[in-house]
Formats: sequence, structure tokens, C-alpha cells
Amino acid sequence: MQKIYLDNAATTQVRKEVIERMQEALAQQYGNPSSTHSFGRSAKTAVEQARKTIAKTLNAQASEIIFTSGGTEADNMILRCAVRDLGVKTIITSKIEHHAVLHTVEELEKEYGVHIWYVNLDEFGNPDMKHLEELLKKDDSKKLVSLMHVNNEIGNITDIAAVGELCKANNALFHSDTVQSIGHYPWDVQAVNIDFMTAAAHKFHGPKGVGFAFIRKNSGLKPLIVGGSQERGFRAGTEPFHNIVGLEEAFVQAYEHLEEEIEGVKELKKYFVDRILEEIPGAECNGLSGDLEKSTYTLANIRLPFDKQKGLMLLFHLDMKGIACSKGSACQSGSNQGSHVLNEILEGEELDKPSLRFSFSMYNTKEELDYVVGVLKEFANS
Repeated sequence: MQKIYLDNAATTQVRKEVIERMQEALAQQYGNPSSTHSFGRSAKTAVEQARKTIAKTLNAQASEIIFTSGGTEADNMILRCAVRDLGVKTIITSKIEHHAVLHTVEELEKEYGVHIWYVNLDEFGNPDMKHLEELLKKDDSKKLVSLMHVNNEIGNITDIAAVGELCKANNALFHSDTVQSIGHYPWDVQAVNIDFMTAAAHKFHGPKGVGFAFIRKNSGLKPLIVGGSQERGFRAGTEPFHNIVGLEEAFVQAYEHLEEEIEGVKELKKYFVDRILEEIPGAECNGLSGDLEKSTYTLANIRLPFDKQKGLMLLFHLDMKGIACSKGSACQSGSNQGSHVLNEILEGEELDKPSLRFSFSMYNTKEELDYVVGVLKEFANS
């Protein structure tokens, strides 16, 4: 049986170069980066080099990169500290953000009495910029806007440059969950008015359990995790050295090969979407995921013309055929409430039909996609 992985938005295959670098670190550079002897200094030097590498590519300062356990911790840290330390009284977000943001702002509302306002979305799931501006001007409270760059379920790309300008004009802070775009798109933090960003290595062929936050210099944020002087005093805890150098290697590889991999993966997505729509009458793309310019090249969210009962067996059937994809975010796979993203943009019969997220990487082939289309077509006719 073939084994085909099309769930790259959940996590990615680790590059061999990353594995080799991490093996070297585990075997030879095992000193604690906080130790003053040669073993510790060697590890510390590598951690700081990784920080500089990331900062240079993003056009940031090294001091603005804080290593974390991943995107969820980074989102929590930024949102919580902004309320606690910067006097944020109102958070403006959308109802299709990742739960790392949505659940955090819900908790902040309970704990601190923060006002949570949700920007309107159009039929495709894009934020209404006019409504965002209205919310920013609604009162004089200290505000933070949190809108993700690339939606992890439907792939929509938010015009964060435009969001940043609105925030700047209205003296609001701007945070973006960029977990699905770091490593997949070029970035220049000096060209965008953005205060905070987050990333996770395992979304761009690095290890799980490590990521980073970009926190603009002189932001005023204070540590959320205390107990040591690591990360220049901003995040206590012994650095996971092997993961950090793995993150660096994945980051370097991603940006060294970015143009060719964008071109290759975009071609795979177009081929897959065209074949699905051609071979399975009634299939449709959710959001803007069928649009190669307005959605990310890495995923397609497809609504299939099956009734609800038949749809219940679809993922199981694909798994039995060796195909890995998902109904939505892997972080909510245990939920039986369906996708909160699709619940916002679909209604009625559209919601009853099964929708699947297929997400691609450079490791996929057209032959694999042909097999998947064939399996889906067979299932449709069964």
C-alpha cells in the first residue's frame, strides 16, 4: 500500500540536513548554554548564531528573536504580556484565528476583563478592512490587533501590510500568528508595521517543540516564564540546544531554496485542484484556497459532494488507503464540533458536506496526487 502524506499544514517531514545537524549537536555539543566552561560556551555560541541567522533573514535585530517551544507558547506569551505589561484593554481579532489565539483572548477576557472585538469577515473569510478601521476608531482604549497572515485551514492570505498601516494610524499594537508563512514566504519586518510575530520550526521541515517570537525592540513586554536568565532574561529555562540548531538549519534551507520550492509546490497544488474539480463534479474549494494568488500555495481545502453519512467514512477510507490529510487543524482533531473556520464562512448544506484540507510540500509528487484523486473518485462512485 502506498503511503502518501498530504497533511503538511499540521506538521512537515524533517529535512535530512536538519536531522544531521541535530544528531551532531546531541552527540558533540551537549553542554548547557548557560555554563561558563568550554562546553557551555560552545553551545551558547551556536544558540546566538542561530538567533543572528534568523534575525538577518527577517531584517530584524538579534535581540528581537526569542526562542520558544513553538507557535502556541509564543502567541500566549505575546498576548498575555501585552495585556499585563502594556495596558492593552481591547483586543481585535477574527473568529477564524488559530485556537492558540482564540482561546488565549477568551481567557484574557475572563481574567483581566479585556474587551474582545471580532472583525467582520467576507464570504471567503477575509477580514473586512473598513470594519477593522471602525473598530480601531471606536474608542480611546489601548488596542492590540491579532490577525494571522496565512489561515491554517483555508489558506487565505491577509494583507498584513494594510493591517499594519491601519494599526499605526490608530496607535494600536499589531500581532500576527505567522506560523503558516514563516519559512514559506520572504519577510522583512522593517517593511511592515508589525510589533509581534510567531513561528514554529515543524511547519517548515524542522523539529517539533521549538519556535520563536519576534518582539519589536523596546516593546515593554516582561517575561512570562521566570526562573533563570536564559533568552536574555526574557524566557527562563535551559535552551533546547539541539532543537534550536535544528530550527536554524531548517530556516536556512527553507530560504536558500525558497523560490524553487514555491514554484514546485504551487505547481503541485494547481495540478491537484484542477484534477479534483475535473474528476469529481460538484467538488468546490472553500475560502480562496483554489486561488493561487490570494491563498497560500501550500494547501487546498476541498468541499466534496457527499452526503453527511458518507462523509463520516471519508477520512477513515483515505487512511486505509495510506493517504494522510485532515478535516481542519490538527490541534482540534479530538473535537466533534467541526471546523470553527468553516462554521464562519459556510452554512446549511455546504456545512453538511465533508471538507478536507490537503497540504503539500516539496516531498510530494504528481503521481501521488493522481493516486489520491483516483481514490476519491472511486469513493464518490461507490
